Amino acid sequence: MAITAGMVKELREMTGAGMMDCKKALTETNGDMDAAVEFLRKNGQAKAEKKAGRIAAEGIVKTVVKDDKVAAIVEVNSETDFVAKNEEFQNFVEAVVNQAADSDAADMDAFMSEAWAADSSKTVKDALVEKVAVIGENLNIRRFEKVVADNGCVVSYIHGGGRIGVLVEADTDVVNDEIKNCLKNVAMQVAAMYPKYVSRDEVSQEYMEHEKEILLAAAKKENEESSKPKPDNIIEKMIVGRLNKELKEICLLDQVYVQDSDLTVAKYVEKVAKENNANVTVKKFVRFETGEGLEKKQENFAEEVAAQMGN
Repeated sequence: MAITAGMVKELREMTGAGMMDCKKALTETNGDMDAAVEFLRKNGQAKAEKKAGRIAAEGIVKTVVKDDKVAAIVEVNSETDFVAKNEEFQNFVEAVVNQAADSDAADMDAFMSEAWAADSSKTVKDALVEKVAVIGENLNIRRFEKVVADNGCVVSYIHGGGRIGVLVEADTDVVNDEIKNCLKNVAMQVAAMYPKYVSRDEVSQEYMEHEKEILLAAAKKENEESSKPKPDNIIEKMIVGRLNKELKEICLLDQVYVQDSDLTVAKYVEKVAKENNANVTVKKFVRFETGEGLEKKQENFAEEVAAQMGN
């Protein structure tokens, strides 16, 4: 039977499923509309599209580390914190992060298109769509990153039940409990202090020049408003001092170590490395925070109840 655009449109309006999914369902059922609806429901695609327009800004971050060498971190969003704590959702995110650790995908499109490890007849996207139908909320696999340590190890840290997740990779010629615990403490530092870079070596000249411009403008304004204006050479020193202070805040190794304010993070790592006769270099960190940068829907429960009661 020929499948017309009108039939696809009708099925899509009935189910909220995607256009191509509707066409496939009608083709598989030889144009039988009721059977096509059942086909979409069985495949978890009915109404998933309708949920896709809703804001998913809650959820969790999960990490996995395999053999100290391969690690992955993912953020999967839900609409409500209630669902984020749901065992079904948690198990799904666990499966997603393990998929990411085994994946060679370079971006999200490639990741969503690859075969789902639990059922190779589906893609990751198919598994997500099914889970949307089961849980009843819009869900989104927002981002992932895989880290492979060729010359050392990777450790992970999860804060607040999945609100923040961190991976830290280090080159080290000794991998023991003391070294891994040290790196875990560094990961906790990353979670708490939100650095942008590992070290000053990563800071671009463009960023430095931009910050200098901002600091110079601020210093000149202060000078104009001051009863005792400073000469240009003093202003220049002020800018250098302020830039150094900023770099100490945004560069992980320059930060004051939160568990011992007498040390920087670099000095703490150096201390532990020396105690273990090791050479340790922090190479990379990845920090995901749930809902970071996403607009969260503001709920007013009283208004919602009133609306439902027709008041």
